[in-house]
Amino acid sequence: MNHFSRIGFILAAAGSAVGLGNIWKFPYITGEYGGGAFVLVYLLAIVFIGLSVFLAEAVIGQNAQADIATAFIKTSKSKNKNWKFTGLVVIAGLLILSFYSVVLGWILNYIFTSFGDLPTTPEVAEKAFGDLLGKNIVGQIIFHTIIAGTVIFIVLKGIKAGIERINLILMPLLAIILIGLLIYALTLDSFSQAVTFMFYPDWSKIDGDALLAALGQAFFTLSLGVGTILTYSASLPRRVNFVKSSIMVAIVDTTIAIVAGLIIFSFLFEAGAKSTDGPGLVFISLPVIFSGWGVLGHFISLAFFIALVFAGITSAVSMIEPSLKFFTDRFGMTRTKATVICGTFFYVFGIIALLSMTGEFKPMLTAFGKNAFNWMDFVTSSVMMPLAAILTCVFLGYFVDKDLLHRIFTAHVSETFFNIWYFLIKFLVPIAITILLLNKLGVLGYFKYI
Repeated sequence: MNHFSRIGFILAAAGSAVGLGNIWKFPYITGEYGGGAFVLVYLLAIVFIGLSVFLAEAVIGQNAQADIATAFIKTSKSKNKNWKFTGLVVIAGLLILSFYSVVLGWILNYIFTSFGDLPTTPEVAEKAFGDLLGKNIVGQIIFHTIIAGTVIFIVLKGIKAGIERINLILMPLLAIILIGLLIYALTLDSFSQAVTFMFYPDWSKIDGDALLAALGQAFFTLSLGVGTILTYSASLPRRVNFVKSSIMVAIVDTTIAIVAGLIIFSFLFEAGAKSTDGPGLVFISLPVIFSGWGVLGHFISLAFFIALVFAGITSAVSMIEPSLKFFTDRFGMTRTKATVICGTFFYVFGIIALLSMTGEFKPMLTAFGKNAFNWMDFVTSSVMMPLAAILTCVFLGYFVDKDLLHRIFTAHVSETFFNIWYFLIKFLVPIAITILLLNKLGVLGYFKYI
């Protein structure tokens, strides 16, 4: 059987969850919202929101052992075939993979830059990054092609020989690199400042926007709403304790985010840089800091960007798997044929995404103030993923036999644990994600002016 082992599932699901969001986005959002208080709110959101939805997807996959559409049909009380339309969720993963592959291509570019001349000032770094996105079409296509080819090669090997094996290699390597960078950060005078910043809460920094940012980060970091966890759980043998495994994934994901934060803030504070540099932190601020450290800086830059690529590849692989299982299970396609179709889709849309940021093609690939890259990001993260998560919660709370869920859960955990999870998934979590959805769509901001 093409199933995960228990450790394979944990590493694959953790590999899916551990991506650019942990090492890139978490630190800069933490910086923007003042550090410790945000981290505490984020951890609470992981426990009560993120893990609840993770378990919701996992229990559907564990029960049905099938693709998304079939899993919803088999798990529902009525076995209503209209649940087949949940299979449309796979489109979100392919669209995310389209621009995600492009971003990984940028990081690949910075690996090569680490061997040469790193930018010495923020102005030089900003110009270099701007030129990469706006002018270097050929370079971006080459790097995007390398990433896409790597992802396709891995998934062609299947669950066991492809996805599990690559995670068994890359996740430990990622951990080794991060531990090495953390050890170096410990030698810096700024490390204690980074610890204080991340773990001593300043509640004055917390407002409604910070709460929503913490909720959003907790939700998106665990790869929820794209069918990955459901699909991976469907390839996990029923005898395995999926609850315990899910908790392990959340712990690994959160630990890596915290470690990445400590490393990056140590680097920033050591160089006297700001903690609020936003999305440009990785591509503009850090390369300048690394350049000031001489040969050691080049080595650290290389290790850091390799870690980012490793984290990104394991996430990228997970985004295509739901669509592959959907096409192989629902339409009887071979894995090779499904991979060619899905791979072609995300590769072509990736080309469109990267072209939409170039000076030459941006005008024709921009609509309503957003280029194609930004539209793909907006539609997936602001609409499709939250809607899929809300649908999953409502489905389990109102269209699935509670006794079935009780039986599956209590085979592994206590009845108290199940009751808490069921209450959260039926009432509180859908409301929280609906608020996140409205915020992403700008609706909450509109009410401020009424």
